[in-house]
Amino acid sequence: MTGDRSKFTNLEMKDGGFVTFGDNTKKKILGVGVIGNSTKFFINKVFLIDGLALIF
Repeated sequence: MTGDRSKFTNLEMKDGGFVTFGDNTKKKILGVGVIGNSTKFFINKVFLIDGLALIF
């Protein structure tokens, strides 16, 4: 999960859905896609989360 749209090499925007954290806060899922560099390293199915600043 990340809140940084610039990390994605491919991003599909979504309308709806939430993720709930351990402290019961909820954040909206904005999209899902692939992050990584352009040569070797990729992570698939990463969520773009509204207001999230870190990659977990």
